[in-house]
Amino acid sequence: MPEDVKQTATEIASAVWTIANADAMISRLSKDGAARLKADRGCLWYTGCMALSIRAGKITPPRIIVWLALAMVFSSALCAQTVMWRIDPLHSSAQFSVRHMMISTVRGQFGGVKGTMTYDPKNPLASSVEATIDCATVNTAEDKRDTDLKAAEFFDITHYPVMKFRSRKVELTGPGKLKVTGDLTIKAITRQVILEVDGPTPPIRDTQGREKIGVSGLTRISRKAFGILYNPIMESGGVAVSDEVTINLEIELIAGK
Repeated sequence: MPEDVKQTATEIASAVWTIANADAMISRLSKDGAARLKADRGCLWYTGCMALSIRAGKITPPRIIVWLALAMVFSSALCAQTVMWRIDPLHSSAQFSVRHMMISTVRGQFGGVKGTMTYDPKNPLASSVEATIDCATVNTAEDKRDTDLKAAEFFDITHYPVMKFRSRKVELTGPGKLKVTGDLTIKAITRQVILEVDGPTPPIRDTQGREKIGVSGLTRISRKAFGILYNPIMESGGVAVSDEVTINLEIELIAGK
């Protein structure tokens, strides 16, 4: 086999290997800021060397296409800015509201929000999130009502201590706005929900030097769809508690696992 054909075959094999391992390289190189810096350096070094080789005549015209394809895949993989963020439970909450007796609105919130999010500002559609909420943290500013909400008729925290969310799809709906479709699990019942999300905000550093971002989310669910069936009928014919529950999320996230 002619030497130049062997060389081109080797370059193609190298390109195929790089494409096949691009995701693995991204996951390894984007865990923290140091890895991202290495990725940027590696990207610039690789593309710079290729440019110099072309100018020096070391890459012949038939091979330039192969090298360009390899450079695009390799540099895009290394330069990816996907970052893992973890939810700060001390500065995050899930707030809810529900109509009571059809004449007023009762509000409450959960603390104990934990989880992670992957996010690349250059490719937000590749984002993902997983989160849990501690049902025992329910707080409506009324002790008796909170005790009732923890009991079997409502969240049954003895058997189902947490609710869970896992994203399935992220869509861009406008500047700084996302639609996140995912699975919400309450009392071992899983239903698909859609979160309307504002953010993430531009990153800032807190007083401890940690990089942080924030997001806000809104969704509405049917409590009956999750097995919360409490529904006494009033003499007037209305229900004591409406089926629709509005959920508002206020979440702060810290860069890194």
